[in-house]
Parts: sequence; structure tokens; C-alpha cells
Amino acid sequence: MGSYHPESPARLTAISDHLIAQGIDAYFDYHDAPLATFEQLLRVHPAAHLERIKRTSPEAGIAHLDPDTAMCPHTWSAALRSAGAGCLAVDLVMAGKAQNAFCAVRPPGHHAERANAMGFCFFNNIAVAAAHALAAHGLKRVAVIDFDVHHGNGTEDIFKGNDKALMCSIFQHPFYPYSGADNPAPNMCNVPLPAGSGGDEFRSAVADCWLPRLDDFKPQMLFISAGFDAHYEDDMGSMKLFEKDYAWATQQMKDVAARHAGGRIVSMLEGGYVLSALARSVAAHLRVLADI
Repeated sequence: MGSYHPESPARLTAISDHLIAQGIDAYFDYHDAPLATFEQLLRVHPAAHLERIKRTSPEAGIAHLDPDTAMCPHTWSAALRSAGAGCLAVDLVMAGKAQNAFCAVRPPGHHAERANAMGFCFFNNIAVAAAHALAAHGLKRVAVIDFDVHHGNGTEDIFKGNDKALMCSIFQHPFYPYSGADNPAPNMCNVPLPAGSGGDEFRSAVADCWLPRLDDFKPQMLFISAGFDAHYEDDMGSMKLFEKDYAWATQQMKDVAARHAGGRIVSMLEGGYVLSALARSVAAHLRVLADI
């Protein structure tokens, strides 16, 4: 997205390098993300949204959709692969070829509304994946879990009022994108947290708010918008989570998936911009997902 933009290629390099350094990279099967099809994208975005993004894609240089969200000549393809990764992950998990899946993708997706790209996001990757599980695999109930420091306004915009989806989220509030706290739809379980909130507040939100709703809903597959910018070291926000908090929350979601969804989880990277904290947090998340 341009020099010095926090949503940079170094994010994925940091994750990969840390997994290798920790000696846990060998525990995973790796897949190259395919390009999402228009059929998959049109389940959550109108054609005009796709056409606008493609039309904005520059032949050279940088083109901005908004002050935060820019495209280079390769962004269109990268965004298609980010969305396609989630669909492939769903197919692999549903076929029993993977116990669960983590999609190390960029650009992220949870700010992309039905008809609006914003907040570094072009297509709503997690919504595309969840809609794929419903449409292509015949599931009746899916849950989206979002622990990014920013509210997943795009995911809420897409799934609000949809009785096949439950969204559970925590986010710093008031904070960008300044939504999620007022009159959410009945299928939204939003828990806004004030700046400075740490592990105790986060764990209380999960235990007291998320888990009862999830157990009542009984999702057949869980999707995690895994943003790690609520970490204490990440100055993108002002929350104080640590790796142990992400590991604990991941275990709670694994337990929910074991009770209701045959263990099926697809997790997709969202935020996380201080490279060391991001890499350590992803590793903690993956250690729990993979039982290592």
C-alpha cells in the first residue's frame, strides 16, 4: 500500500520466520491460496463493488480507495487470493483433509462492508469463507469470532439479521471505525472494551458473553477473524493482551468447535502491526489449533 504503510508484506515474512525459528513450521500442511471466484465473492458483495475495485486497480504506482486503503498493480490479485484462501480452507476442513486451518493472508478483510472497501480491506475474507460454508457445503449455522482491536464493521454489515450466522466480537471503543456499540442486530454479540483493557476484561467478555451465545447457537463451523493488534506492544490500539490471552481464547473456541462443530475451525489473519508481537501471537494461536 506504499512505503511505511503498516499493512506491509513484512507482516507475513515475520510470521513465517518466527514459525521456522520456533521449529513448529514442520507441523503444518501448506497450501497456496487460489483466486476467489466471482461466484464466491458475489455471495457477500454486489457486482458494483467488485467492478469499482477492479476499475481502481492501477497499471503502475498507487491508487487510493480511501486515505488508508490503497492499491498497487498487484493488489487486485492479492485480494482475490486472500478471499480464495478462506474458501479453500473451508473445503479442506469440510473434506476432513485438515483438522482446522489458519490463513496467513493480506490484505485483511473484516472492515470491508458489503459495498465499501475501507480500513486496509477490499473483500471481506471471513464473510466470503463463511458464506461459502453455508452455500457450497450446506451448513445451517456458522459463527464468526473477531478479537481484532478494531470492530469488524464489514462483517457485521454483511451478516446482521442473518439467522444462519452469529458474530461474537470484542474491540476497543470508542475507536476506529466507531461502530458496533449501538443497537446491534440480534445475531451480533458485540462486547466493546475501553482503552487499556487487558486479559482479565477480555477473558470475562469471552466467558460471560461469547460462550453462552455460542453454546445456545450451536454453530456447525467456527470462523475466527484473528487480529492481533490488541496486543500490549501494538501501538495501533490501546489494549493490553498478551500471547497467553490469545492462546486461552483459541482454546475456548476449540472447545466450542469440539462440542458443536466436529472441531471445524477456519481462522484468518486480520490486524497486527508490530512484527515481533504479531509473530509471537500467531505462533501461540497456531500451537493451540495444532495441539503442539
